[in-house]
Amino acid sequence: MKRILLFLVTNLAVVFVLSIVMRILGIDQYIAAQGGSAYGLLVFAAVFGFGGAIISLLISKWSAKRMMGVRIIDQPRDNVERWIVDTVRVQAQEAGIGMPEVGIFDSPEPNAFATGANKNKALVAVSTGLLQRMRKEEVEAVLGHEIGHVANGDMVTLTLIQGVVNTFVIFLARIIGNFVDKVIFKNENGGGIAYFGVVLVAELLLGILASIIVSWFSRKREFRADAAGALLASPAAMVGRSKRSSVRISPRVCLSRWRRSASAPARRPALSGCS
Repeated sequence: MKRILLFLVTNLAVVFVLSIVMRILGIDQYIAAQGGSAYGLLVFAAVFGFGGAIISLLISKWSAKRMMGVRIIDQPRDNVERWIVDTVRVQAQEAGIGMPEVGIFDSPEPNAFATGANKNKALVAVSTGLLQRMRKEEVEAVLGHEIGHVANGDMVTLTLIQGVVNTFVIFLARIIGNFVDKVIFKNENGGGIAYFGVVLVAELLLGILASIIVSWFSRKREFRADAAGALLASPAAMVGRSKRSSVRISPRVCLSRWRRSASAPARRPALSGCS
């Protein structure tokens, strides 16, 4: 959930900033004054909606490091850090992805996240609380879960979904803003200060509602990552991790396929094929 929250907050901030930029450049005023077609407005919303989501994805590692205060492990300071880096390296090789950056952030809560625009240049970070409160095999399962997100390309999937909802947030916010500006404030020229204010408020409220939809889709991806954690660590460790973090798991399908192909490792199903 930390990964989702970071992305949603970053995306909301990016869309908000883009709205202000469009106001400064006069784009919003022009659209409102012209009273353009719904199709033209929808195309405009799609360009900026997907643009905002893609920008959020491209800066996801940078923003996560700064928002969470992540310290990247370039040179392990102790045996614990060395074990974390080695475990991530082994799991990344097993999952068929490049070695991610590995980091630690200060938090009393047991938490971890993975992010990044490229599955071969991702970031995996764990909290100090997780290292203190979980057994080694449970930490291994958590790392496997996050590697599963990376291997399954969940950040890209989340970006596409966010792009769609951004499009409708931007589109509906301007429809509402134009209605309020012309019908309530009687501004026939369009693009007034009321329009801009209503658009910003509508984008904020609609963005919060849209985040619920994105979170629901992302929850579905969590099951695949749980299955990956069970494959990369062990089912028992994954169950232990889930009990401590109160997260359901559903690795049965992937595990059964994995066991059936155990006699032929080269034919084992890829993590992205788990469901």
